[in-house]
Amino acid sequence: MKIRIFFSIALLLGPSYLAASTRIKELAVLEGVRENQLLGYGLVVGLAGTGDKRQTVFSAQSLANMLERMGVSVPPTAMLVRNTAAVMITANLPSFAQPGTRIDVSVAAIGDASSLRGGLLLLTPLRAANGHVYAAAQGQVVVGGFLAGQGGTTQTVNHPTSGRIPGGAIVEQRAPAAAATGALKLQLNRPDFTTAATLAEVINKKLAPSGELIAKAENAAIVAVNAPAAFTGRPVEFVAAIENLPVETDSRAKIAVDEKTGTIVMGSDIRITPVSILHGSLTVEIQTSLAVSQPAPLSSGSTQVVPQVGVGVKEDKAQSVMLKQGATVQDLVRALTAIGSTARDVIAILQTLRAAGALDAEIEVI
Repeated sequence: MKIRIFFSIALLLGPSYLAASTRIKELAVLEGVRENQLLGYGLVVGLAGTGDKRQTVFSAQSLANMLERMGVSVPPTAMLVRNTAAVMITANLPSFAQPGTRIDVSVAAIGDASSLRGGLLLLTPLRAANGHVYAAAQGQVVVGGFLAGQGGTTQTVNHPTSGRIPGGAIVEQRAPAAAATGALKLQLNRPDFTTAATLAEVINKKLAPSGELIAKAENAAIVAVNAPAAFTGRPVEFVAAIENLPVETDSRAKIAVDEKTGTIVMGSDIRITPVSILHGSLTVEIQTSLAVSQPAPLSSGSTQVVPQVGVGVKEDKAQSVMLKQGATVQDLVRALTAIGSTARDVIAILQTLRAAGALDAEIEVI
C-alpha cells in the first residue's frame, strides 16, 4: 500500500480574457424555435430467444392487448414468448419538421431481455409532453453490441439491449414553433452581458439603415430585433442575414478539470503574473509478506503463516519552478510537467491556487 502526499506553493496568478469571432448562428437561436422530445412504449419482435422472460409480465400483457385488437384473444398468463421484448422509444422532433419527414429514434429494453439484435420494432406512436402524437416509429433495430455464449460462459460487447433505427419514425404533425414575423428575440446559448451587448451592436451596425437602432439587448440572454423596412415581408431572409454576421464573443477564463481521468482542458492564453512553485512529494510504502513456519518432524506442532510487515519512507527533493512576466497557464503546465508532475499534481496545484485566491480563472470540476 502506498500513501502519496503532495506539497505545492504558488503565488500571484492574474486574470485572462478570451475572445473569438463566431457567427451569430452558433451563439443564439430564435426564441421558441427548439427541438421537442418524444417518447413511446412498444414491442420488439423477431428476437432469437433473447427477449423478455416470464418475470417481465408487462411485455406479455402488451402482446396480448395487441393481439386482441387484431382479433386474437390469448390470456397473458398463457404466454411464454421469448422472441418479444418491451422497449422504450425516444426521439427528438426538429424545429419546423413537416409531416412525412423521417427522424431517427433510439430503442432500449426495459425488461430482462438479453439482446435486441435482429429485432423489429412494431408500429409505435411517439408522444410529446402534452400527450399529443407527433410521430410514429417502426423498423429494424440496429444494435452496436452483441451477446455470445451459452450457460455460465458468455461474452458481451457494448450494450446489446439498446439500439437505433435510422429514419425509423415518420412525423405525423408539426410541433408548435415561433413564427419569424414581427419582432424577433434571439436567445443566447450561454447568457453573457458582454456578448449580448456586442451582438446587438453588430446587428445595428450591419443591418440598420442610417444608424437606426433595430436591436436591443434586454438582458444577458435575450436580444430583441425589429426587422427594418428593407426586409418587410421577408422574415426568412432577415433571419438568415442575422445568422451569418460575425461577432467577437467574450467568455470567462475557465479551466475544466476531470479528476477521475486526470484530464485538464484550459485556454492556452490565460495570462499569469510572475509565479513561484515549490513542488515535492513524500511516499510512504507499507508492504506485507507472508512467512511459513513449519514444525519439526514427528512433533505435535502445526504449520503457521506469520505475516511480516515492512514500512519504508521516501521523500523526494522539492523542485522549484519560476515563471516570468507574461507567462500563460499553458507555460505553467509545461513547466510542471518538465519537473515530473503528473496530471493529478497539476490539478491539485490549480485547485490550491484557486482556494487561496491567487487564480482568477474559474475552475470547473466535472
